[in-house]
Amino acid sequence: MSSHYLEDFKPGQLFTSGGRTITEADLTMFSMISGDWNPIHADAEFARGTRYGQRLVHGTLGIAICTGMLHQLGIFEKSVIAMLGLREWNFKLPIVVGDTVHLELEILSVEPGKSGRSGKLGRRFRLINQRGEVAQEGDSDVLVLTREGARQQEAGQS
Repeated sequence: MSSHYLEDFKPGQLFTSGGRTITEADLTMFSMISGDWNPIHADAEFARGTRYGQRLVHGTLGIAICTGMLHQLGIFEKSVIAMLGLREWNFKLPIVVGDTVHLELEILSVEPGKSGRSGKLGRRFRLINQRGEVAQEGDSDVLVLTREGARQQEAGQS
Protein backbone atom coordinates (compact mmCIF):
# COMPACT_ATOMS: atom_id res chain seq x y z
CA MET A 1 0.00 0.00 0.00
CA SER A 2 1.27 3.50 -0.70
CA SER A 3 1.74 6.33 1.74
CA HIS A 4 -1.39 8.32 2.53
CA TYR A 5 -1.52 12.00 3.41
CA LEU A 6 -4.02 13.84 5.58
CA GLU A 7 -6.45 14.50 2.74
CA ASP A 8 -6.51 10.78 1.84
CA PHE A 9 -8.16 9.83 5.14
CA LYS A 10 -11.86 9.87 6.06
CA PRO A 11 -13.59 8.95 9.32
CA GLY A 12 -14.77 5.36 9.17
CA GLN A 13 -11.96 4.10 6.91
CA LEU A 14 -10.63 0.68 7.92
CA PHE A 15 -7.19 -0.75 7.22
CA THR A 16 -6.27 -4.36 8.03
CA SER A 17 -2.77 -5.79 8.40
CA GLY A 18 -1.60 -9.29 7.72
CA GLY A 19 -1.39 -11.76 10.58
CA ARG A 20 1.50 -12.56 12.90
CA THR A 21 1.85 -15.58 15.15
CA ILE A 22 3.23 -14.77 18.61
CA THR A 23 6.26 -16.93 19.43
CA GLU A 24 8.18 -18.00 22.50
CA ALA A 25 11.00 -15.78 21.25
CA ASP A 26 8.66 -12.76 21.20
CA LEU A 27 7.72 -13.36 24.83
CA THR A 28 11.32 -13.86 25.95
CA MET A 29 12.73 -10.92 23.99
CA PHE A 30 10.06 -8.58 25.34
CA SER A 31 10.80 -9.74 28.90
CA MET A 32 14.46 -8.98 28.27
CA ILE A 33 13.82 -5.56 26.72
CA SER A 34 11.24 -4.46 29.28
CA GLY A 35 12.80 -6.09 32.33
CA ASP A 36 9.36 -7.47 33.19
CA TRP A 37 9.88 -11.04 34.39
CA ASN A 38 6.58 -11.31 36.24
CA PRO A 39 5.83 -15.03 36.80
CA ILE A 40 2.64 -14.80 34.71
CA HIS A 41 4.97 -14.16 31.72
CA ALA A 42 8.10 -16.05 32.69
CA ASP A 43 7.25 -19.02 34.93
CA ALA A 44 5.32 -21.83 33.22
CA GLU A 45 4.72 -23.71 36.48
CA PHE A 46 3.36 -20.63 38.22
CA ALA A 47 1.19 -19.73 35.21
CA ARG A 48 -0.21 -23.26 35.02
CA GLY A 49 -1.81 -22.63 38.41
CA THR A 50 -3.56 -19.41 37.31
CA ARG A 51 -7.00 -19.13 35.77
CA TYR A 52 -5.35 -18.91 32.34
CA GLY A 53 -3.39 -22.16 32.78
CA GLN A 54 -0.43 -20.84 30.80
CA ARG A 55 1.90 -17.87 30.50
CA LEU A 56 0.49 -14.65 29.10
CA VAL A 57 2.21 -12.32 26.68
CA HIS A 58 2.81 -8.85 28.14
CA GLY A 59 -0.05 -6.48 27.41
CA THR A 60 2.41 -3.81 26.34
CA LEU A 61 3.87 -6.22 23.78
CA GLY A 62 0.44 -6.14 22.15
CA ILE A 63 0.75 -2.36 21.84
CA ALA A 64 4.21 -2.73 20.30
CA ILE A 65 2.91 -5.33 17.86
CA CYS A 66 0.12 -2.94 16.83
CA THR A 67 2.62 -0.21 16.00
CA GLY A 68 4.72 -2.69 14.03
CA MET A 69 1.70 -3.85 12.07
CA LEU A 70 0.82 -0.22 11.47
CA HIS A 71 4.21 0.19 9.80
CA GLN A 72 3.50 -2.95 7.72
CA LEU A 73 0.40 -1.24 6.28
CA GLY A 74 2.67 1.39 4.69
CA ILE A 75 0.01 4.10 4.81
CA PHE A 76 2.12 6.41 7.00
CA GLU A 77 5.51 5.59 5.43
CA LYS A 78 6.23 9.10 4.11
CA SER A 79 3.57 11.15 5.86
CA VAL A 80 3.84 10.54 9.60
CA ILE A 81 5.29 13.28 11.77
CA ALA A 82 4.66 11.98 15.30
CA MET A 83 2.36 9.81 17.37
CA LEU A 84 0.70 12.12 19.88
CA GLY A 85 -0.30 9.58 22.50
CA LEU A 86 -2.35 6.55 23.48
CA ARG A 87 -5.74 6.78 25.16
CA GLU A 88 -8.05 4.32 26.83
CA TRP A 89 -6.08 1.22 25.89
CA ASN A 90 -7.98 -1.88 26.97
CA PHE A 91 -6.62 -5.37 27.43
CA LYS A 92 -9.82 -7.29 26.68
CA LEU A 93 -8.46 -10.83 26.28
CA PRO A 94 -5.12 -12.44 27.09
CA ILE A 95 -2.62 -13.11 24.33
CA VAL A 96 -0.61 -16.32 24.59
CA VAL A 97 2.25 -17.88 22.65
CA GLY A 98 0.77 -19.43 19.50
CA ASP A 99 -1.97 -16.82 19.03
CA THR A 100 -2.08 -15.23 15.59
CA VAL A 101 -3.08 -11.58 15.64
CA HIS A 102 -3.70 -8.83 13.14
CA LEU A 103 -4.37 -5.12 13.35
CA GLU A 104 -7.55 -3.40 12.33
CA LEU A 105 -7.03 0.35 12.17
CA GLU A 106 -10.05 2.65 12.01
CA ILE A 107 -9.81 6.34 11.24
CA LEU A 108 -11.96 8.21 13.77
CA SER A 109 -11.35 11.85 12.88
CA VAL A 110 -9.42 14.09 10.49
CA GLU A 111 -8.47 17.58 11.70
CA PRO A 112 -6.52 19.85 9.35
CA GLY A 113 -3.92 22.06 11.02
CA LYS A 114 -3.80 25.84 10.72
CA SER A 115 -0.67 25.87 8.54
CA GLY A 116 -2.12 23.59 5.87
CA ARG A 117 1.04 21.48 6.03
CA SER A 118 -0.21 18.87 8.49
CA GLY A 119 -3.11 17.77 10.61
CA LYS A 120 -4.22 15.32 13.27
CA LEU A 121 -5.80 11.93 12.73
CA GLY A 122 -7.78 10.19 15.43
CA ARG A 123 -7.32 6.42 15.16
CA ARG A 124 -8.64 3.30 16.86
CA PHE A 125 -6.37 0.27 17.03
CA ARG A 126 -7.90 -3.19 17.40
CA LEU A 127 -5.61 -6.19 17.86
CA ILE A 128 -7.68 -9.18 16.76
CA ASN A 129 -6.84 -12.83 17.45
CA GLN A 130 -7.27 -15.88 15.23
CA ARG A 131 -10.82 -16.39 16.51
CA GLY A 132 -11.88 -12.91 15.37
CA GLU A 133 -11.97 -11.62 18.97
CA VAL A 134 -10.63 -8.21 19.95
CA ALA A 135 -7.75 -8.89 22.34
CA GLN A 136 -6.75 -5.24 22.76
CA GLU A 137 -8.00 -1.89 21.58
CA GLY A 138 -7.29 1.74 22.13
CA ASP A 139 -7.05 5.14 20.51
CA SER A 140 -4.00 6.99 19.27
CA ASP A 141 -3.76 10.37 17.59
CA VAL A 142 -1.05 11.04 15.05
CA LEU A 143 0.26 14.13 13.30
CA VAL A 144 0.39 13.60 9.52
CA LEU A 145 1.62 15.68 6.59
CA THR A 146 -0.68 16.96 3.88
CA ARG A 147 0.45 16.54 0.27
CA GLU A 148 1.44 20.22 0.28
CA GLY A 149 3.38 19.76 3.51
CA ALA A 150 5.21 16.78 1.99
CA ARG A 151 5.98 18.82 -1.13
CA GLN A 152 7.39 21.64 0.97
CA GLN A 153 9.41 19.18 3.06
CA GLU A 154 10.91 17.63 -0.09
CA ALA A 155 11.76 21.09 -1.39
CA GLY A 156 13.58 21.85 1.89
CA GLN A 157 11.13 24.51 3.08
CA SER A 158 9.96 24.94 6.65
